[in-house]
Amino acid sequence: MTAVDRGTHPPLRLLLHPLTPSAAKVDAYAEDTYVQETVEHLVRLGIEPGGFAREHSLLLLKPDAMVARAVEPTLDWLGENGFQVVDAHRLAVNRHLVRAIWYFAWNIASAERRRLADLLVGMSDALVLVVRGTDGELPVPVRLTAAKGPTDPSKRVPGELRYVLGRHNFLLNLVHSPDDPADVLREFSIFFDERTRARLLTRSVDGAAVAAELAREIYAETPARSFDRAEAMGQVRRGLADVGVPVAPGLSDADCARLLNEAWDAGYELDPWSVLVLGSYVLPMRTGSGPQTLPPVTAATWLEVGT
Repeated sequence: MTAVDRGTHPPLRLLLHPLTPSAAKVDAYAEDTYVQETVEHLVRLGIEPGGFAREHSLLLLKPDAMVARAVEPTLDWLGENGFQVVDAHRLAVNRHLVRAIWYFAWNIASAERRRLADLLVGMSDALVLVVRGTDGELPVPVRLTAAKGPTDPSKRVPGELRYVLGRHNFLLNLVHSPDDPADVLREFSIFFDERTRARLLTRSVDGAAVAAELAREIYAETPARSFDRAEAMGQVRRGLADVGVPVAPGLSDADCARLLNEAWDAGYELDPWSVLVLGSYVLPMRTGSGPQTLPPVTAATWLEVGT
């Protein structure tokens, strides 16, 4: 990591300009507490923030990745694609962390998507990997996000991480990574408190081995479950039958969506994982009321702007 004079560093807005092609993101992040906290901490440790953010990324394996037992294939994929895991941290997740990560994107999330996300964080802890990459034309976070594959399953191609992991679902997409170096600075302080950041930044470990051990701990507490829609529908049907609500076979997506919303409104205690899986197929994911606050950065937009 590039060292920096602890007594002098550029204003945050000037630091951010080379770290994202989005002028709107520079404006937003220049006032963002999480970004400020990471930059201040890196400078205090003598680490140049811009260099750190270009040379490193983060990969969040969400609770659905724990249920899918996706950590080991993810570690294999990272190693095969030029990324090194330098450390890992087990992370307790909750609804506030989800909203912090996607604060600038969830203005278009539907109420149903927020409900499903809140179910997901109750499934298990998550795992955050700190990743370093080999030098290339693109910064490490941009390259990792491009190689990870898109949220939309229909747009994934063989070789991408989300394709390799094999759970072809829009909401249950298993992994998240920051789009660009500016996002790395922001998410570093969302995921890690000051003590954890100091540990991750100053120690030297076999990050893949740490991640594998943490995954085993989480697996021991988290049952593996099916991602199959029909199986989830069957479990929801049985749960509703237990509270005296018969469900006819062969329901349309719209009927399933209405059924889940009515169950939520009635306060029925259904199997959360089955509701989550079924809901991920039949419930709307966005409001359709406009663009998200900060459009995502892609490898193409990075190269186009020439940041």
